[in-house]
Amino acid sequence: MIRFHQAAERGRFFLFSVSFFGLAGAALAQPQPAAPGTIALDELVVSATGKPTPAREVASSVTVVTAQQIEQRQRRTLPQALAAIPGLNIVQIGGPGGQTSVFMRGTNSNHVKVLIDGIEANDPSTPNRSFDFGSMLTDDIERIEVLRGPQSGLYGANAIGGVIAITTKRGDGPPKVTARTEAGSHGTFNQAVGFSGGNDRFDYAFNVSHFRSDSTDTVPSQLIPPGQRVRPNAYDGYSYSARLGFALTDTLKVNWLGRYADGKLLSAYDAGFPSRPTPYRSSQNYAQAMTRGEVVWDPFAGRFVNRFGISYTNQDRFSRTPNVFGVLGRPTEYLGERTKLDWRGDLEIAKGHNLVMGLQYERERLETTSLTASNGNKAAFLEYQGNIQDRFFLAANIRRDDDDSYGGHTTYRIAPALIVPGTETKLKASYGTGFKAPTLNELFVDYRPGYNFHGNPNLKPEESRGWDIGFEQPLFDRKLQFGATWFQNDIDNLIVTNATFDSYANVGKARSKGVEAFAALEISPEFRIRADYSFTLAKDEITRQELLRRPRHKASATATWTPMEKLTLSATLIYVGPWVDGNRDFSVSRLKARGATLVYLAAEYKATDKVTVFGRIDNLFDKRWENPVGFLAPGFGAFGGVRVAFGG
Repeated sequence: MIRFHQAAERGRFFLFSVSFFGLAGAALAQPQPAAPGTIALDELVVSATGKPTPAREVASSVTVVTAQQIEQRQRRTLPQALAAIPGLNIVQIGGPGGQTSVFMRGTNSNHVKVLIDGIEANDPSTPNRSFDFGSMLTDDIERIEVLRGPQSGLYGANAIGGVIAITTKRGDGPPKVTARTEAGSHGTFNQAVGFSGGNDRFDYAFNVSHFRSDSTDTVPSQLIPPGQRVRPNAYDGYSYSARLGFALTDTLKVNWLGRYADGKLLSAYDAGFPSRPTPYRSSQNYAQAMTRGEVVWDPFAGRFVNRFGISYTNQDRFSRTPNVFGVLGRPTEYLGERTKLDWRGDLEIAKGHNLVMGLQYERERLETTSLTASNGNKAAFLEYQGNIQDRFFLAANIRRDDDDSYGGHTTYRIAPALIVPGTETKLKASYGTGFKAPTLNELFVDYRPGYNFHGNPNLKPEESRGWDIGFEQPLFDRKLQFGATWFQNDIDNLIVTNATFDSYANVGKARSKGVEAFAALEISPEFRIRADYSFTLAKDEITRQELLRRPRHKASATATWTPMEKLTLSATLIYVGPWVDGNRDFSVSRLKARGATLVYLAAEYKATDKVTVFGRIDNLFDKRWENPVGFLAPGFGAFGGVRVAFGG
């Protein structure tokens, strides 16, 4: 069951503290993005090993979404950008701005670690430390890497299902200004503006985005009592970001990132039990600030690159719910903070053989109206990455975490890949372990006297073991590519409610297994298509029942056509099969939820070298789909706008 995030805000403060920014992604060379619907085997991937690596050498299952794909398909929010990716199930409560969870390969939503330019974005103030994807806008995103499978050997806690690594845009070339505005269905009115540039010594990028949607129907008609009016959801969100880089000398560089987002969601409120929608709406606010800095020292011309970083996040949420008369009550507020210090060294020990090593210290803090709690963790990791005759590739890592609350924990991962001579078939496999640390909420928060529920400071981490094995086959000079990957994850010590329903205990077990397959075809340089299919079976090993909100079947297909140089058309079809869910208030804990097939269309036309007009249709056939049960996904929507660019 998804725990509802209660968003919060404490005014609009832009936390651009004096610090420096960076990650391996900051050092990532900017390759030409793959054309939508294709797989570029020579494209660089960072998340799988922590350093830029050609995709053909990577054994882990990773999907890359580029800025070009996001722009052509006009995906304005992070959930939209992730919707077609295999192995993911996206659950968004109530449309734009609504709390959004991602289930990866059948694992829990809090088993996905989210990094934004190297900053861990998982929220320490939520009950399960999950990341709310619903409020993140995409205008400043350069690329998204979705890395599937246990990744704690490199990334530590909360990476049982995998990692989603987001890299924002970096300035390059002469000064450039971009601006976009669009409007359309559901009371949508969005704007974005960016200013960027750079050279070998200094680069800069500044972005501001605004997203508004003030008329999204979210309550299914069968839940509305006769004669009663239910108001639609309304969301208003802003995002601000800045990224700077300074090369002080040929061997020393400093980078800095600041990011701030805030927003407000008014949503239909359910009162009573079983729940009945009322004419009144709850108010949920959030404010998220993060900053990271980095000093990059490269004394040996790339042979041993050192990165010293510091990052800080502040996530503030509060919500107010109305009573039966529509009067909003007192706010419920949660504040989560995380401070992290880290060093990473990339050492080239010989041509094709590298070591990645690192040390980290972080501290999380939770503050509510009645409690303040914190916890610290120290970690060290080592990874070997090898290339033998450009045919056999290996990445292997090991990590040791020492937590203030539960002690030490060791995790590892090994991922070999082989390119078969002659056929160029890529054979790949991986095996890894993962863990998820207990949250501050699970350890320390008491819900008494009203609910007689208390935290358990003796909780142990959840643990996992996972493997996958697969192949990828290019044909006809890579114009046709296809492949499949089989996977399995076993999770022990799952933190669940205990037998007396008054605290948490490590008594849960789960297993997920399945297959992910794809095929990509370049019919001509102007027309490309790609299809993905995922089968996932996720079960509670104690009750022998399927886990909630994990559909067995998911398929997607994307086609991109450029009939003329100035015009680009794209179409995306997403099928999500039935799954098990509870009703809106979980008074019915298990029922069969219907699946859906959704179609999205987008077009853009370059009117001049500076002006582009665009339009899109979401949910073409107006599928009235509940995801999750009791919450309608947005229906048919038509949108259009204009984008301008100067300089560059």
